[in-house]
Parts: sequence; C-alpha cells; structure tokens
Amino acid sequence: MKSKKGKVGSSSKPRRRKVKLAVRVQYGALPYRFSQDAALEILLVTTRGTRRWIVPKGWLIRGLRPAKSAAREAFEEAGVTGRIGPKPIGVFAYDKLRDEAGGTTMCEVKVYPLLVKRQSHVWPESHQRTTQWVEPSRAIAMIKEAGLKKIVAAFAKRAAAAASRAAF
Repeated sequence: MKSKKGKVGSSSKPRRRKVKLAVRVQYGALPYRFSQDAALEILLVTTRGTRRWIVPKGWLIRGLRPAKSAAREAFEEAGVTGRIGPKPIGVFAYDKLRDEAGGTTMCEVKVYPLLVKRQSHVWPESHQRTTQWVEPSRAIAMIKEAGLKKIVAAFAKRAAAAASRAAF
C-alpha cells in the first residue's frame, strides 16, 4: 500500500485527529446613533476586568431570543435602549478570561445593531463600566479585538453609503 508520499508501507507518524475546541456563544449589541449634523456615533463600553473598550455583550438570557439578549446586555452594561436589528451584522471571537490563574474560554460574539433611542444616567453596571460615544474611526482605534474592529468598520461604511443614498 502506498502512502501519500509514495512510499510503500505505513507512515511512521500517527495521524492526528483535528480536535474542535468548544466555543461558547455570546450576543452583543453595537449601539449607534446619529448626531444633530447626521454624523454616525458608536457607543463603546469598558470591560469590568481589563478596562478594554468593547461593545455590550453577554450570554443568552433564558426566555429571550438572541437579539433581545443583546439589547438587554446593552441596557445592563451601558444604560441604552432602542431598536435592535433582528439579524447579526457580524461575528467576532475572543478569549474570555475565566479565572485568576489565566484560564481562558474561546467565545464567539454575534453582534446586532442597536439604534439608541434613550440613554439612562444610572443603570445596573454604571459603577463598574465607562461608556463613550465616538465617531467610527475613533471606535476602531480604541477597540483591541481585530474582528470587532472589522464589524464596526463595515457597519460605518454601510451607514455612510445609506446616508449618501438618502441625501439624493
């Protein structure tokens, strides 16, 4: 019997099965609004632990669909409410720190657009997080996760294209 390298017999290296790592799924919201001069603004929030800039996100909430879970997380983490899109605009992955020993879990975040109608002065995690409204290019510069940067950039590009079509 010939192996892939053309030699007769079996290969000296045992074949390794690809092991698929378990990925946990979270749901996030990309809160946005338009300023009085119609400029797109993105709301970022800091993580509680490392204080990185991200979008509100979390686990699926029992009894809620993914988009509604994302909207609830946006209220709990950033104090915003509004109209959540029914379909995700993108997905990004990151390593979530599980414990002080440095254990991590790979998480995939499905991101839904959230057109913000109202922002509260106080919300459940207001003393644990900082929020900031910024223009898309500034948001992209502040975010560390490459996948989330791409989602924000693509969203801003689509919003700009839609705004220019609406102007004509």
